[in-house]
Amino acid sequence: MDAQQFLAEFGHIANAPGGVARLRELVIQLAISGRLVERIESETTTSQAIEAAAELRRAYEKELDLRATRMHPPLHSKPFPVPDHWQWTRLEQICLYIQRGKGPKYVERSLTHVISQKCVQWSAFDLPSARFVADDSLGSYGKERFLCAGDLLWNSTGTGTAGRVAIYQPDESVTAVADSHVTVVRLANCSPRYLWCVIASPWVQSRIEPSHPDSLVSGTTQQVELNTSTARALPIPLPPIQEQSRIVAKVDELMALCDKLEEQQQARRKLQNKLRQSTQQAVASATSPHELQTTWARLADNFGRLFHAPEDVADLRQVILDLAFTGNISEPSERVTSDLVESLHLRKMQLSAEKRIKRETPVIDFPGIAEMLGSIPGQWAWVRLNDIASVVRGGSPRPAGDPKFYGGNIPFLKVADVTAARGMFVERFTSTITEAGLNKTREISKRTVLLTNSGATLGVPAICEFRTTFNDGIAAFIELNDAVFDKYLYLFLKSKTKWLQDIASRGQGQPNLNTEIIRSMWFPLAPISEQYRIVTRVSELMRFCDVLEANLKHAAVVGERVAVAAVASLTGIAIEQEEEPMKAPQTELVAPLRLGAAPDIKAQAPLATILARHHGEMSAKDLWQRFGGEIDAFYAQLKTEVAHGWILEPAPAEMREKPADAVSA
Repeated sequence: MDAQQFLAEFGHIANAPGGVARLRELVIQLAISGRLVERIESETTTSQAIEAAAELRRAYEKELDLRATRMHPPLHSKPFPVPDHWQWTRLEQICLYIQRGKGPKYVERSLTHVISQKCVQWSAFDLPSARFVADDSLGSYGKERFLCAGDLLWNSTGTGTAGRVAIYQPDESVTAVADSHVTVVRLANCSPRYLWCVIASPWVQSRIEPSHPDSLVSGTTQQVELNTSTARALPIPLPPIQEQSRIVAKVDELMALCDKLEEQQQARRKLQNKLRQSTQQAVASATSPHELQTTWARLADNFGRLFHAPEDVADLRQVILDLAFTGNISEPSERVTSDLVESLHLRKMQLSAEKRIKRETPVIDFPGIAEMLGSIPGQWAWVRLNDIASVVRGGSPRPAGDPKFYGGNIPFLKVADVTAARGMFVERFTSTITEAGLNKTREISKRTVLLTNSGATLGVPAICEFRTTFNDGIAAFIELNDAVFDKYLYLFLKSKTKWLQDIASRGQGQPNLNTEIIRSMWFPLAPISEQYRIVTRVSELMRFCDVLEANLKHAAVVGERVAVAAVASLTGIAIEQEEEPMKAPQTELVAPLRLGAAPDIKAQAPLATILARHHGEMSAKDLWQRFGGEIDAFYAQLKTEVAHGWILEPAPAEMREKPADAVSA
């Protein structure tokens, strides 16, 4: 292997998602390809070792009165290049015994363990997972079926379990046999650890899949089977016995380095998470526009260091939602008067008098509700959710599925319909009820705000885009006051999803939110015009999060492809990828872009920020590259910033063909 090539590719492999696992694959594949250690001329030849294995096998079969192994035809091809002093041979030619275990008669406890697939893990052999076989059934077991130290145990059935291999190394006092889902490979004179490397290599493991063109298994993706005959016939790249020992020592040394690298990456990831969380907490805790400006700038300047994976963006979304309801992302221009607050109560009384809603009991302060009261602008007011709407639950006709109630032409929402909503809105339903079922539930109008209130997915809000009925796992905010924008209420409820789940989990049994808890929640009522501005601003920031998350996903996919390609180029063993590798663009952007009006400090304008740092002008190509996202995300962001005037309307973009040598580079 070219050391320079390895060093050039190391960073790509190690830092990709699952990169250390790829490094381990690389080590194993290089080990079984003869590219980890040097040859020593005086060592016993491979052909001599194979001949010795044959003698040992014949003696073993004679001693145990076993039927002589019927060998497969000799190999006529070499799956991949190996050193000239190595030899390709079939697994059965270097073994004393290869056979599946047998189905045992299980008992609670006995002197003999039964090794199952659970015992065979990639991490190690796991004896505590073994069960026991009845002593009175051991007479049907030949001596060869009792496991010996150094046996390779190879899982041979089941999707996700077939292919795993472990070396049996128990205490001397342990007696064990294998069940029928495990193949026992007992070697004659070869290193079990080296053969473990062969079976664990990408060259073998990638073929434990029925769809592979050179598959080792039969069956379907739901249930795969590794036949004993296939295991016997497996080609093995065999080095001299002494070289096997040196290879194993080098593999163990490099695997220890991989373990250390993985530990360092995990420690770095923990530190990165703590730094990101503390930086975001500083943003969320800002008490003034100046403090918000300072903390947000610190966050923006370190996006590349703080955000590593798509899931990292979830906390940023929560920070944005929390900021929205402290008044720090909008400029108050009006105030919520005491008369308006009083009118909320009067309207609820009027609705009750008109029998449009049921008469409500006084609101109760449940444990934890007071925690919601925080700092809000002086122009806002704290009110209860019960003040702005009537909170009601749906109903579920019983028994479920009864054709008397279900299958009509009236839409009927379930919790899954709400949680499956894309963005704010529920746009479809998966169940219907009849007129008889309608009498057992409740109907709501279009643009009603909903909130799931039971099960593992409680606390999820949505706005329904059509008239419908709904089940008892959903709460609805009916008769919403005109002083509240439905999208503003949606965002508030979304900001409290985790809080609601925590409140609900304090009880016993399945989490549940009764309507009394929802009614009692405090709600930061902003002037209606400011509610609209907040919704617009949050939507802009969430689009930025969408772009950031998409870029991180894209980077992860590209990184993984690069790692796979690097391992393939170094080993010569191709690993199939789901998608075609990215191709270098054949064109480049040459249109210049210039800074326009300076964006507000709270505005999310990454492109204008980049321009400002580079004297207000640069080519679209350079700006795109510094932006670091996909071209579609770049254009979407550019369009937004041009619309706001932060970037001047550019001249028509010119696309220039790249020279051939530039493309290949």
